[in-house]
Amino acid sequence: MYTFLLVILILDAIVLSAAVLLQSGKGGGLAASFGGASSSTDALMGTRQAGNILTRTSWWGGGLFIFLAFVLQIMSARPTTPTSILDKAFTPTKTPATQQALPGVPAAVPLTPAAPATAPATSPAPKK
Repeated sequence: MYTFLLVILILDAIVLSAAVLLQSGKGGGLAASFGGASSSTDALMGTRQAGNILTRTSWWGGGLFIFLAFVLQIMSARPTTPTSILDKAFTPTKTPATQQALPGVPAAVPLTPAAPATAPATSPAPKK
């Protein structure tokens, strides 16, 4: 599902960039609004043009891009299955076979408890 949404996001980015680049300029931009070519009160935010297919594609593509980016961010931040701390704590670790041990230091500490030490067997004292 994640891969499918990521492919849709990439395709949407391509369509969105094509739709933005194919649009004609509105003339002047923000620089013309502040002391530039036009000084009417409507010119602060630009003049309204009829919405053609390219502007609608830009708006829908931008909205879809933001929505998909938000959904993918949530999906990547949360793991798919919950994990337990106990599972991580009791998994045995393997030491690499190529690891060189220092002289006098054991290579790995065993994870199992050691067997209890027993007293050495002594023979009974001879009877007189």
